[in-house]
Amino acid sequence: MPLFSNASSYTLPKRLYGAAELLLGGMLLIFLGKGLPLLMVTAANWGVAIGFYIFISTLVIIFWPYGSLGWANRVTLARAVLVALVAGALADNAFVGGIWQWLTIAVVALLLDGVDGWIARRTKSHTRFGARFDMELDALLILLLCAGLLRLESLGLWVLLIGGMRYLFIAASWQFPWLSKPLFASFRRKAVCVWQVIALLLALTPLTSHLLASLLAISALISLTYSFGFDVWWLYRKTQRS
Repeated sequence: MPLFSNASSYTLPKRLYGAAELLLGGMLLIFLGKGLPLLMVTAANWGVAIGFYIFISTLVIIFWPYGSLGWANRVTLARAVLVALVAGALADNAFVGGIWQWLTIAVVALLLDGVDGWIARRTKSHTRFGARFDMELDALLILLLCAGLLRLESLGLWVLLIGGMRYLFIAASWQFPWLSKPLFASFRRKAVCVWQVIALLLALTPLTSHLLASLLAISALISLTYSFGFDVWWLYRKTQRS
């Protein structure tokens, strides 16, 4: 099933099915937010969280005109709710006062990453849209964790490169189309991604010293730079051989 499609070939009622499920997701956001008074403190927290969720929902409506989301995408939508709460708590630095709650939400969102894929495989409902939806949420959550680490440990703007490198890679592919060519499956890439998340979570805990947090962030950035650098080199060599 394609990621992008001719939306005119789908009727409005099908989009309404999806919109109804997204509305239920919004209700879940409000319900969970009400139970997190340490994180959803001000109108700014609610505004950012709801704004993020509306943005995500708009993209879902645009790129998924097939009606019901299906169970795998519903789990991913639940992850989107959690990611929106993580984003909302960054406003006014509310997450600092509820850091353990904030990290717990982030960890749950990351753990659910494996659930939606498992459901998709078991129900044979894997789609390019679902894979892309899942991947973009991962990237967004990592960037939000970087923003939290920047505020919490004052490490400098360089820490945003950990979460922003993927977006820089995509932006570079607009100028150099060969960067958008498919990559080979890589255990190295998966291992670096896992370490990136673990390093950020460990660096964010109140039990971690400033020095250790800095070292963890640096290790994540170095490993990520190596991984992206290797992929860029491989794509360039492949282009030269073509």
